[in-house]
Amino acid sequence: MSMPPTSAAVPRRVLGTVSTTAYRRLVRPAAWRLDAERAHHGTVTAVDLMGRSALTRGLLAAGGAAVPRGEPVELLGLRFAHRIGLAAGMDKDGRGVPGWGALGFGHVELGTVTARPQPGNPRPRLVRLTSSGAVINRMGFNNEGVEALATRLRADRAAGRVRLPVGVSIGKSKVTPVEEATEDYLASVRALEGLADYLAVNVSSPNTPGLRSLQDAGPLAELLTAVVGAADVPVLVKVAPDLTAPALEQAVGVAVDAGVRGVIATNTTLSRDGVDPRDRAVAQAEGGGLSGAPLTLRAREVVGQVRRLTDLPIIGVGGVMTGADAAALVDAGADLVQLYTGLVYAGPGLVADAVAATSGARWG
Repeated sequence: MSMPPTSAAVPRRVLGTVSTTAYRRLVRPAAWRLDAERAHHGTVTAVDLMGRSALTRGLLAAGGAAVPRGEPVELLGLRFAHRIGLAAGMDKDGRGVPGWGALGFGHVELGTVTARPQPGNPRPRLVRLTSSGAVINRMGFNNEGVEALATRLRADRAAGRVRLPVGVSIGKSKVTPVEEATEDYLASVRALEGLADYLAVNVSSPNTPGLRSLQDAGPLAELLTAVVGAADVPVLVKVAPDLTAPALEQAVGVAVDAGVRGVIATNTTLSRDGVDPRDRAVAQAEGGGLSGAPLTLRAREVVGQVRRLTDLPIIGVGGVMTGADAAALVDAGADLVQLYTGLVYAGPGLVADAVAATSGARWG
């Protein structure tokens, strides 16, 4: 880190540590008695409810989970209270925007949402690898469709409940042929007009057949040029951690030429490198994208590669399990950092820890 955390952030780090300990001892054991996907949906429902309750917001503040004091960041024409946000995949349908703010996030990325409602892949499709600090998912963009998300976000904005930047990750509907992907994405762009603060084009999930082929130069150029031309907000592209260095360089070059305003690095990985030996048999047997601690170093590496290729803003995602992991992504070149799997293992106290660790870093 180039600078230590500000003194105002230190109490939040202490509170975050207390909150994390309580989560691991009390909340996580109960939640993990449930199927992983049921626990996931229960979490989103709880966040939705707490975000609409003044009493709950007060209790969160007393427990150290209120908005942490970090260094504000000006990026993409937006002001972020600090660097730490929620990654796409946690709140696909935009149910908990006020609650995520109450838990201390500086921004939230909803989705991935598709133009058409879809159930996703057959269950079970979400697996914890507890010894590895990891999760495998093959959800397949299960969501209620972009119109449902747009309706919720419109209502939250009208009621004044949106108090942080909100991005929306858009993907291809499974039933849409890859050759018709551009129009499918554009349907989502049109539905979200005036509602999102930025759009993230997801072409890197491993769980929709053919989707990653859209990272190839020709299809990617067509798609991004069309989305950038149609969008009323900054457009970012999300890249996979499994791209080779030449493929990543090509994808970033295409994105820059298309007028994309930023890069999100990374998504889940098909690799099983770094999995604890106790989880290896399950990891090899379960298909889908791996997230969590085994992705920590690879995500950091990809962020560094992207930073060497472009001056565009970068959102770093992948394997952020501690505040130190968040700080390392910033030092590698990320301007913002997003959390997902780390929340499963550390709980909401991770937000305060990550804010404290990244306050005053690189762009502070």
